Amino acid sequence: MAKSTRFRLKVPDTYVLLFLIILVAALASWLLPAGEFQRVENAAGRLTIVPGTYHKIAQTPVMPFDTLIAVEKGLINAASTVFFVFISYASLMIIIASGAIHAGISRMLQLTRDRYRILIIPIFIFLFAFAGGTYGMFEEALSFTPIFVGLAMALGYDAVTGMAIVAMGVGLGYSGSFTNPFNVGIAQQFAELPLFSGIAYRFFCWFVMCTTSVALVMHYAIKVKKDPRASAVYGIECGDFGLDQSHLANLEMTGRHKLILLTGGATIVIMVISVLKWGWYLDELAGLLLGMGILCGFIAGWGPDKIAKTMAEGFKDIAYGAMMIGIARGILIILQQGNIVDTVINGMFVPLSMMPKWLAGVGMLFVQTLINFFIPSGSGQAATTMPIMAPLSDLLGISRQVAVLAFQFGDGLSNILWPTAFAAVFCGVANIPYAKWMKWFIPRFCIVFCVQAVLIVIAIMIDYQ
Repeated sequence: MAKSTRFRLKVPDTYVLLFLIILVAALASWLLPAGEFQRVENAAGRLTIVPGTYHKIAQTPVMPFDTLIAVEKGLINAASTVFFVFISYASLMIIIASGAIHAGISRMLQLTRDRYRILIIPIFIFLFAFAGGTYGMFEEALSFTPIFVGLAMALGYDAVTGMAIVAMGVGLGYSGSFTNPFNVGIAQQFAELPLFSGIAYRFFCWFVMCTTSVALVMHYAIKVKKDPRASAVYGIECGDFGLDQSHLANLEMTGRHKLILLTGGATIVIMVISVLKWGWYLDELAGLLLGMGILCGFIAGWGPDKIAKTMAEGFKDIAYGAMMIGIARGILIILQQGNIVDTVINGMFVPLSMMPKWLAGVGMLFVQTLINFFIPSGSGQAATTMPIMAPLSDLLGISRQVAVLAFQFGDGLSNILWPTAFAAVFCGVANIPYAKWMKWFIPRFCIVFCVQAVLIVIAIMIDYQ
């Protein structure tokens, strides 16, 4: 009897998926009409859309050779983020290679009982969400991803669990922002609302979304620990830095290890203070992390040559993920070059004006989530969409606070869904195939999206101000 075989669709490499999206974007520049809104500079010096000024312009289709050039332009455009990832990861590699992280996790495992280790998931999801919701942590969290991937695998879970702790944490933080100046602060400015007004309901939304996601991740983690075959990446080798329980069981923490971990912890504190007080961003943070890495290398007793070689290993390991940032940015270069971003935005907002209040509110959330594919920058999306959303909400009889809420919900968690934002980058750092992450994340994203939709409807019902 002939052995039956099942057809299996081979999922292409993440680079292949990104190139396919670039080709689709280039094709769209031939099929969709080019158009643009008029933009004016506001008091803060930001370019903002003038509502009702959308008009078609001469078609600007992207030529085949320009499609190839878009990859290089994307890398140049995203250079600060690309090199931040390179430098932060290479600096982290020094701490990992010193054995300090292994020793620290070993000590933690010795001090905690097995049944309590699952609490690492809610504790750190809430911590990352708090960082995202207050001072706007997002890109900075990339450097923590390898640590939590390794930690999750050491605890008997999988790489997806580790990545979800970090990525969903900061993604939810952005979604439920209550004092994040980079999204809700700018959005309220464009909506002409008092800065950080309506904070109580936004904090409630943040807590509800975090609790929902914690339940989803914990349910999955427990299932994987019981049966490793339930893992979304079962059979795939993900970066764990040798962090397995048998290896960690009897590791000794030396004085050098303690000093290295103390230096790393102090760096995180300085990072938070510098962002909040001094307005530091990727360039300054990269310098801070580079200094931390070099200092930790000397504390470990290494010479300059060993520090340099270890950093070079880090560059090599993260190259795949870092390059994704530039390739994904190439998608946006194509859309902008074809002048179809405003066309898509205008096409999304027109149907909202014909919907009832509650449905229009949910529609705003849906539209903002889609727009985050085209404009993954929170401040950029606020400057583009809020000048339309604010007067539209007035016409619909919906509070402008609801419009801001829909914006921040759409701008947050979808950052780890769309490849043009940070989904592919997190996957590259965690060494998880993007297609595998999507298969795991999309059902959970849909659940959180439904929770967000309910929160939007409640906000409309209570006339959230």
